[in-house]
Amino acid sequence: MFCIVDEDISRRTIALSIRTGKLTARALAWALRTAGRKLQKEAHKTPHGRQSVRQLMKQGEATNSLPVEAPRQFDRVARRWNVDYAFYKNGDGKYLLFFKSKQADAITACFGEYSRRVLDRPRVRRVPILERMKRAGELLRQRPPKERAKEAEREER
Repeated sequence: MFCIVDEDISRRTIALSIRTGKLTARALAWALRTAGRKLQKEAHKTPHGRQSVRQLMKQGEATNSLPVEAPRQFDRVARRWNVDYAFYKNGDGKYLLFFKSKQADAITACFGEYSRRVLDRPRVRRVPILERMKRAGELLRQRPPKERAKEAEREER
């Protein structure tokens, strides 16, 4: 049985621990071969779905971009279409959507559904509770104050 304890980020050194009764050349060769297979398997995994722009560019494929206003809304739609994409923030509330050129057909269908959702959502957003409280305070200040008369009623015993 083997376990990879630590793997350097640059993949130059690997610490390998083996639990065995007697360490033979055959057992060592088996452990190294198995560790090599495991590292190769991990190395060939390419990320799918949402990823960073760097990861998307690292895959070596041509990319395109589109402006997007609500990335969270697009995330929900894109999960259904199984596309690879990345967001890049380029301003105050402005995002660029990067995607692979090969997946342009899927992205256009996905973007169609996203734009339908964005256009269908209500224009008026809910007013935050702090603003509502401020407005209520202002309305109370504008009302004429009630006359408070203290009447001391004492009953004589």
